[in-house]
This record gives sequence, structure tokens and C-alpha cells, in this order.
Amino acid sequence: MQDFPNLETPRLWLRQATEADAEAVFSLFSDPQVTRFHDLDTFTYLDQAREVIERRKMGFKGDRGIRWAIALKPHNNLIGSCGFTWDRTASQAEVGYELARKFWRRGIMTEALSAIFNYGFEVENLHRIVAEVMVDNLASKQLLKKLGLQSQGILKERGFWKGNHHDLEQFVLSKPQP
Repeated sequence: MQDFPNLETPRLWLRQATEADAEAVFSLFSDPQVTRFHDLDTFTYLDQAREVIERRKMGFKGDRGIRWAIALKPHNNLIGSCGFTWDRTASQAEVGYELARKFWRRGIMTEALSAIFNYGFEVENLHRIVAEVMVDNLASKQLLKKLGLQSQGILKERGFWKGNHHDLEQFVLSKPQP
């Protein structure tokens, strides 16, 4: 079992979430604007945050994925997360992310995703990174395009959460060729 890979960018620490982050995770996911396009219901109690932290920790231990807490320097306070769900057979991963609303549109997620994409391609030797977003999530689609992902089209009723089927737009970034 490898150690969790901490990453650093000019403004951020990307690290594993811990029990000490439970209140910050709860604050993040109790905001209906953050969960609007997410496959999680808006949180109503703190134990939901603890469950997410534990599930992500077990996902890393079981090599099913990795999820970094996004912590703003210099205080190391969690403001979001980003990470991958692995498809090791195909050398690809699906990316997911969320950020506290007061930090939207500051380039933070661009900075965080750039770091984890580099990690995915260089350390994990991924061939491609995939993102699937709800078609109405314009900010997320803009972010993915800014990072170089290309739309592969709309997948009709691909997602199902919160009692509804959702059309998702798939974006792909292939490993840069030397």
C-alpha cells in the first residue's frame, strides 16, 4: 500500500481529507448550490461528511480511486476536493471535483485539476482522463474546455441520481505526446 501522494501548487495543498476536515466537508456539501450538479444529496447532518471522508479513504486503500482535499494556503483549510476513479485496465480515470461557492471563479479548480492531471499522466501513466458533467453545468464545461478536454458529445440519460435520469456531456483529455 502506497502512501497518499500530497501535491502542492502555488496557492494550494492537495492532501488526504481527515476526520478534522468533517465540518469543512459538511459545510461544502450542505450548500445546495454546490450539490446542484452533484450525485450527492445536500447534506443535513455532520455524519454524512464523516462517511464521505471514510469512503474516499477506503477507495484509496482499495485502489478504486483517489480524492484530494483542496486546502488553501497558508491555513490548510479544506475548501473543496478533486480526484479520480480508476479504470486501470484501460489506463484511464474519471475526474470529479467540487469547490466551496465563495471560492468559485478564482482559478482555484483550474490550478488543482492541472496538478492532478499532471500526476495522473506522469505518475499513474494514464492514457486518458474522462469527465462527465450535466449538460446544464456551464461553469464545469467551461473549466474542462479551458484545461484542454474535448467534448465527445451528449450521453442520453447516462446518470441517475436524486430520483432522475440526467443527460451528461462527456469530455476527454488524452495523454500529451512527447
